[in-house]
Amino acid sequence: MTLALLISVPHAGLVVPAEVRSRCVLTQRQIVDDGDEGAAEVYDLRDCVAGYMTTDVARAIVDLNRAETDRRTDGVVKTHTCWNVPIYSEPLTQALVQELLARYYRPYHDKLTTLASGARLGIDCHTMAPFAPPVGSNPGTPRPRICLSNGEHTCPAAWLHELAACLEQSFEAQVSLNDPFQGGYIVRTHCREIPWVQLEINRADFLPAQEKRRRVCEALECFCTTVF
Repeated sequence: MTLALLISVPHAGLVVPAEVRSRCVLTQRQIVDDGDEGAAEVYDLRDCVAGYMTTDVARAIVDLNRAETDRRTDGVVKTHTCWNVPIYSEPLTQALVQELLARYYRPYHDKLTTLASGARLGIDCHTMAPFAPPVGSNPGTPRPRICLSNGEHTCPAAWLHELAACLEQSFEAQVSLNDPFQGGYIVRTHCREIPWVQLEINRADFLPAQEKRRRVCEALECFCTTVF
């Protein structure tokens, strides 16, 4: 059974591209910590959905869930990780920033647009740190096990609640809606093409990654059977 879903996994990558490798001072552990640890395993659903998109490039280098114009320290091409750790030994030139965007950022979003024609719902999939990092609101705050978000109505409210119910049944855990996340750049931009929702699952080891994957798949099958 192929589910009529487009899955995006933008923060699973761990690769530092050759263009900036000599300037990057992050350890492998720091690269992992800035990304969505476990996302590659939890959301490996390419064989059961209509469309699937991910990247090898680390979030610390190019953040695909930011606007291209976002030049904050934790923006699209970062200067610091979400843990406020400096990334480079020297600042990147604007020419190099534009090269990163042209090679790794724009093609990802272009492909999401292309894949949207074969799906009825897009799900932007993430794993979240158990406690909020220093960059952002409420640092150190505990996170829920699962968060779904459709900020500014990027998907119908009825779909959001039905997906939450399916996830709650599969994970036997409460799903938080639009808290602590309200939907990032990907869902807010690509909802012009098809409805989108953002899914965050806690990185805490309350279940092995493969079991989390099985339960996500079960919940998505439940949702598609009920709604579509």
